[in-house]
Amino acid sequence: MISLDIFSDPICPWCYIGKAKLDAALEIRPDHPFIIQWHPFMLNPDMPKGGMDRRDYLEAKFGGQKGAVDAYLPVQRAADAAGLKIDLARITRTPATLDAHRLIHWAGLEGRQAAVVSALFRAYFSEGRDIGETETLADIAAAAGMDRAMTAMLLAGDADAADIRARDADIRARGLAGVPAFVIAGQHVVTGAQESPFWLRVIDDLAGSDA
Repeated sequence: MISLDIFSDPICPWCYIGKAKLDAALEIRPDHPFIIQWHPFMLNPDMPKGGMDRRDYLEAKFGGQKGAVDAYLPVQRAADAAGLKIDLARITRTPATLDAHRLIHWAGLEGRQAAVVSALFRAYFSEGRDIGETETLADIAAAAGMDRAMTAMLLAGDADAADIRARDADIRARGLAGVPAFVIAGQHVVTGAQESPFWLRVIDDLAGSDA
């Protein structure tokens, strides 16, 4: 088996699109060799815990309403092409994602990471839910088969928060400036939302090298 480490943030639209394209390839090659693990990269590491108004965030980031609209047109087109339902109008807040990354970490310990990551992306981009809220995260954990009460209790404290921040800082210090980023076998770095044929070629090349 071969490690595929994915660095992403659950409020990153290109991460969601990149995941969809990877998933499509994995469905075509169900005997793929990858052991997938998700790792933290916070788009806004200094975001206040309560997040901020989505419109204010986008206009500040992209220099006004027109800049925000222009920035998200390619996102909507790419999401449609990937078969993803993204409803940007339903998103009213941009959350801090530290707690979401803590949940992804705990889900990994229980072998439920894939389900939780998928649910976080859907909750934010399709359902317009605030994935910075403890109740929302606890519901997502429960739906994935995790203990809801335990998750809520952990989220109420600081468990693993320092670890997530340290991991985020470490990967930035090593040169990663944006996500999604995929590290194959601990050494080959691929950035951006790659198309499904790319992943099919990678899988087939890996299979050929093992033959």
